[in-house]
Amino acid sequence: MKIALLSMVMIGSQLVIPVSDRIPKLDVEATCKATVAADNAANLVLSQDYAGCMRDENEAQAQLAGVWSTSPDSVRNTCVDEATAGGNDSYVDLLVCMQMAGWASPPAAPLKGASKVRNKK
Repeated sequence: MKIALLSMVMIGSQLVIPVSDRIPKLDVEATCKATVAADNAANLVLSQDYAGCMRDENEAQAQLAGVWSTSPDSVRNTCVDEATAGGNDSYVDLLVCMQMAGWASPPAAPLKGASKVRNKK
């Protein structure tokens, strides 16, 4: 019984992926392309073009640079999981998560980018 429990703990501990002191490289290009295509297919009135999406994602990444290294690993891990959920990488979502956790100030202008909540405002 003890061996089985020890084995489960050892296996489970390998599933945790540590986040480094560097902001992770997210594939926002693919997400922006998919977001624009989905918005166009849905004929959304408030759709965003690819350039606007990338501009917001790059701005969010730049803002993250100022807070990333000072935030706790637990916050970074949680926020990276949120920002990459479902294969839709977004620095905007990562920044919003950090803001909600109290580790980043809100931007002067709202960013949409490829955020999962971009059209819910």
